Amino acid sequence: MLKRDDFQADEIDSWDCLIKWGIEQTPGLGSKNSDRAKWNQENFEALKETLSQFIPLIRFVEISFADFLDKVHPYKAVIPKRIYEELEKFYYKDTSPKTMILPPRISKLISTIIKPELTNIIANWIDKNDSNVLSFNNRYKFNLIYLKSRDGLNISTFNQKCNGQGPFVVLVKVQSKKIYGGYNPIGYALRDGEWLTSSDSFTFSFENNQDMQDMKIRRIINPTKSIWENCNWVFFNFGEHFYLGKQDFYEHNLEFLVDCYYKYNNFVFVTSLPIKEIEEIEVFSVLEK
Repeated sequence: MLKRDDFQADEIDSWDCLIKWGIEQTPGLGSKNSDRAKWNQENFEALKETLSQFIPLIRFVEISFADFLDKVHPYKAVIPKRIYEELEKFYYKDTSPKTMILPPRISKLISTIIKPELTNIIANWIDKNDSNVLSFNNRYKFNLIYLKSRDGLNISTFNQKCNGQGPFVVLVKVQSKKIYGGYNPIGYALRDGEWLTSSDSFTFSFENNQDMQDMKIRRIINPTKSIWENCNWVFFNFGEHFYLGKQDFYEHNLEFLVDCYYKYNNFVFVTSLPIKEIEEIEVFSVLEK
């Protein structure tokens, strides 16, 4: 698991688990000798031998300075000298390691809607790669900025949460388990009724949270009407193809439209879903590393 770039765990947790496992596997240690204060040099050398092939797989640079001092430094004796010296330069002098070349793990898009494998697909779509490109993509960092189950289904709250956060991905899961989404490369600025121009926005769908066969992507056709932002009326509006907002003046009358388009001042529906079918909505800001 430590070899995987998409291993979804905080690196300090990976380190803690590795140390606990190593202690249990090392002769002379384990439950009968787990108190580090009582270890001798031979105990540390034995643990170092047990962990020798695994320690280089830890992305230490993803561990905070506080955790490094509290949880890594006490095991200095089991870390190869070269690695530890580079860590000291990294934490104390902000010098990038020269030989610890493992990249950060896949951007942790911690989602209850999609599985980590689908993050790669979305990242590749952002890079305008073909739908069939499933290769590892670690260019982006995804930060959760809005969650329906936590923040409520309220237009004002949605816009305030997304305001000034830059480009973002929105995910919507409905009761059928189908997932709809969109990428806004511009970001919100509390605009009160304005078409935004971009050739990079797109909408997409997955049949379920592990679907890699029936996924669909819709690239923008008219860049001048890529995104419609109205902070008083809509949650999001991707060129009228993917819309969640008011149906009329009243806040409680919301409509959710997908695979639709706008013609002669009216929506032409392909799919219209009742608001009650929406199980969850997540919005992630997208930052390039």
